[in-house]
Amino acid sequence: MSEWQKILKDDAVATLDKLAEKFGHDVIDVEALRPAFENFQMRITPSALEQIKSVGDPMWNQYVPTVQELDIVDGVIDSLDEDADSPVPNITHRYPDRVLFLVSPVCASYCRFCTRRRKVGDPEKIPLNQYESAFEYIRQHPEVRDVILSGGDPMMLSDRRLEYLFQNLRAIPHVEIIRIGSRITSHLPERITPEFCEMVQKYHPVFMNTHFNHPDELTPRVRQALDMLSKAGIPLGCQTVLLRGVNDDSKVMMKLMHELLKARVRPYYIYMADQVAGGEHFRTTVQKGLEIVKALRGWTSGLAVPHFVIDAPGGGGKVPLLPEYVEEITEDSVTFRNYAGERYVYKQPKQNGGCGGEPVEVPDIVSIAAGGSGSRKTKERSTKNGKVPRRRRSATG
Repeated sequence: MSEWQKILKDDAVATLDKLAEKFGHDVIDVEALRPAFENFQMRITPSALEQIKSVGDPMWNQYVPTVQELDIVDGVIDSLDEDADSPVPNITHRYPDRVLFLVSPVCASYCRFCTRRRKVGDPEKIPLNQYESAFEYIRQHPEVRDVILSGGDPMMLSDRRLEYLFQNLRAIPHVEIIRIGSRITSHLPERITPEFCEMVQKYHPVFMNTHFNHPDELTPRVRQALDMLSKAGIPLGCQTVLLRGVNDDSKVMMKLMHELLKARVRPYYIYMADQVAGGEHFRTTVQKGLEIVKALRGWTSGLAVPHFVIDAPGGGGKVPLLPEYVEEITEDSVTFRNYAGERYVYKQPKQNGGCGGEPVEVPDIVSIAAGGSGSRKTKERSTKNGKVPRRRRSATG
């Protein structure tokens, strides 16, 4: 048994009684929480437990069961209708050139907002003995160039089993990209071993989509694991979920994005929390997500601004959302506001212009009134090259 498996077996908290021993019976009402526990099991790794500083903090909310999970209003068991797009066991084929391949039924820690809580933790619903039908489906569909390994958490599999998956996928000529969707780095960084990092390099390009929701998750040990993966040639992205009581704050989210980049992890998506039964108490409004994106874009590096998406209920796929910047589009111009709320006009190319035609006026950007009342003129200051210097703004205004 490897070190990380021993940690899970001996030190993880996986029962309500052990949870009450850890935090006190006055905090953990075992009998009140039992229905939520029976609906969706619990396991919290030592690394995740160490990140909990107080009851009800962002780490606590992600991992500790609550009676709120029993309140079903708009929640749906299979909120993304993944089963409807599953042609064979363990495969979801929703997008034209890629498939989701569920390869593990378990996770190191179970997130209480989990979209697949209907399946995760149940080996009968994500069977490990039906890989071959999935491989055969991919072989028979040459349009599939990208395979995302998910679950559960693929990194809960042994290196031997992971290599078996990599070998079979690399034997399919049209599979160009292999991606691993895993949260293991945030709550079981011990799983990232030198042996795994050496093995995976034989099967590149292999990408990993990590999952971090709060800057406190990026502990020194976690950063070490991420560094090992980067040095093994694995490009790292992060899929974050917008969660009430965890990261529904623009300052927290900006800090998270900055810490990810410092660890060489590229922010990829911020998801609206899904309408999954049992996780509705985590949902914010869409306006809150747009507010956060607006607080990121322009105020910090574009590298730190992920796509904000809703994974459409009923199987519609990811739909990107942006704050409204464009105000008007005509044949002559586009009027829009920048990140600071200032309005600008971009001139459209003349219809009779282009190669071989009449000369095209060079488009420029003209500052006009940026408020609802009166006009604001930009004071021009000459420079040697004739350009007008722009005032640099800080994130505070």
